Amino acid sequence: MSPTPISPLLQQVAAIAREAGEAILVVYGEDFEVQRKQDHSPVTAADLAAQQVITDRLARLDAALPVVSEEASNAPWAQRREWHRYWLVDPLDGTREFIKRNGEFTVNIALIEDHRPVLGVVLAPVTGELYAAARGQGAWMQADAEAPWLRIGTRGLAAPATVAGSRSHGGASTGLLHQLIGDGYQSMPLGSSLKFCLVARGAADVYLRRGATSEWDTAAAQSVLEEAGGAVLDLDGEPLRYNRGDSLINPEFIAVGDTSVDWKARLRAADLGAP
Repeated sequence: MSPTPISPLLQQVAAIAREAGEAILVVYGEDFEVQRKQDHSPVTAADLAAQQVITDRLARLDAALPVVSEEASNAPWAQRREWHRYWLVDPLDGTREFIKRNGEFTVNIALIEDHRPVLGVVLAPVTGELYAAARGQGAWMQADAEAPWLRIGTRGLAAPATVAGSRSHGGASTGLLHQLIGDGYQSMPLGSSLKFCLVARGAADVYLRRGATSEWDTAAAQSVLEEAGGAVLDLDGEPLRYNRGDSLINPEFIAVGDTSVDWKARLRAADLGAP
């Protein structure tokens, strides 16, 4: 059998994601309660079970490396501003999809160094699909825990383009999409970080997100997409960065597969307020 094409660290993080996925599926197969956090977003026992698995296992890898997570009380900016390397985790991205039982939710684990995601793992527990990447190692997909690792990559911008869209947060700005990629594009709604992964494996061309997301929603999938040949850009055309200040909310962004396109120029020429 050929050696695994990803590093030992990436293999370890992938194994942690799969263990968290198993904890999620235990709850997924039962009746579960839905509670509301202070921001009114939903949380279930599955979010908390996955959180426990991930934080415990990451501590075994490096007890000194801090963790920022959706389901944890996170360090204040006065402390975080000194961090150059830390884990950024969403133990269950797509809780709304989990509640709907449509399978479109993920486990996201990223390693951040100097404001950039340098390693990322995205697992879809229901299907078993796992996406993994680390800086300089490429992007990889594994169909299930026993399947071989397959190298993935983005494609050139198709005509018409395919747009990955949010399943639970409504349509993106159609006017802006028309300006950026032209008319006649096809929409492919999907939940959680899987939208980025569609672009990373060449099944879609762009994912435009207007409105709020948190840093743990995007970091792992950004690592996968960047190593696959794509990019995640704010609407000024600059790469999305992390640990930028007190807030953990991202700016609006577009994830793209074809980086030969001058997206910065297209964004500059577009009416960003287009409905």
